[in-house]
Amino acid sequence: MVALEYLHMMGIVYRDLKPENVLVRSDGHISLTDFDLSLKVASCLHPSQHKQKKKSTHRAAVEIITEPMDVRSMSFVGTHEYLAPEIVSGEGHGNAVDWWTLGIFIFEMLYGTTPFKGVDHELTLANIVARALEFPKEAMVSQSAKDLITRLLIKDPTMRMGSTMGAAAIKRHEFFHGINWALLRCIKPPFIPPPIACKDFVAVDSAIESSIEYY
Repeated sequence: MVALEYLHMMGIVYRDLKPENVLVRSDGHISLTDFDLSLKVASCLHPSQHKQKKKSTHRAAVEIITEPMDVRSMSFVGTHEYLAPEIVSGEGHGNAVDWWTLGIFIFEMLYGTTPFKGVDHELTLANIVARALEFPKEAMVSQSAKDLITRLLIKDPTMRMGSTMGAAAIKRHEFFHGINWALLRCIKPPFIPPPIACKDFVAVDSAIESSIEYY
């Protein structure tokens, strides 16, 4: 989510979030890859603060909201199971598609499948536009996780969580309670990949080479 927030701040709509494009670094933190489908637009910072009386000695809390402005793409791009309804329907789309794909991504991480997958691409697209979101009953997933996914997978992009207040609204969700976003990069990830020895790469290369037939 923070990676998407950063891209939006830079005026980039990612449009291709999926497990294949999320890389786990050696320190356990993640990075996004494959920006072929990204859309570069103008960005704008919105300072949001509560009004205060002139005589008050307390400063108003300022929250910076990053949202691409004046963007409306008609391109039909993305992975079928991750496409937002506004892309499928051809109504045009903005950065809210990234929050939809985040919802699909979290759903797949928790349930092992995407919520609108059909027997073929055509049925998948039809499900995305028309079918209501349903959660598998056999999986033990917290109510806060389900609520977060539900809010991210609202079909109307104007009502979708993150569409107006960006990542700031999502960060405040109960699912992320206890996370210090300002020090996120200093937090030790729950999983750190073990180091891979050079001999492992040699073994893989040798196996591939031995399987090739030359003519």
